[in-house]
Amino acid sequence: MYTPAHFAASPEALDSLLTQTSAANLVTMSPEGLQATLLPFVYDPSVGEHGALQAHMARNNPQWSLPVTGEALMIVQGADAYISPSWYASKAEHGRVVPTWNYSTAHVYGQLIIHDDADWLAMHVRRLSDRNEAGMPKPWTVDEAPERFIAGQLRAIVGVELVISRVEAKTKLSQDRSADDVDGVVAGLRARGDSASAADVERARTS
Repeated sequence: MYTPAHFAASPEALDSLLTQTSAANLVTMSPEGLQATLLPFVYDPSVGEHGALQAHMARNNPQWSLPVTGEALMIVQGADAYISPSWYASKAEHGRVVPTWNYSTAHVYGQLIIHDDADWLAMHVRRLSDRNEAGMPKPWTVDEAPERFIAGQLRAIVGVELVISRVEAKTKLSQDRSADDVDGVVAGLRARGDSASAADVERARTS
């Protein structure tokens, strides 16, 4: 990933991407060519040297059963936003401004491990649902569904775990702009209702 030094993700930003993002694209090279699937995941820092991204996919999806050539890749995407040059204070000063796009992303590489056993899958889907239900007024739990029904659902999926070998992460969040321009970006994003992107810009300039 092309990453100028001023856009390199801090350890805190990377941790946020891995722990706060809910889904990522799993990309693998197989004898049949590139395969890709968007998967909800949970980050487990206790696995291996760098942690692991744990997910699952439909058993009918051929990606899990195809041999992987080299490393597998999961692309984790944070908030992203169009940045209008009209938000920059420098537009009124000299006019030498153009639109751009702000974003945070991590390319996570590693070995793909397949888990085709009910115990691993049961633990995984419980962790995944508990994490995503945490903010609900009345969080749903796996135990609320009939046991036989859950067992049938587990038979229809396969676990996939990316044991991380390396990560390339980038936070392009207006770090190359003046303080006044950044103020304009934050105000513009908030006015548009994009509080997540505005918060990312605020965090980037204080890190």
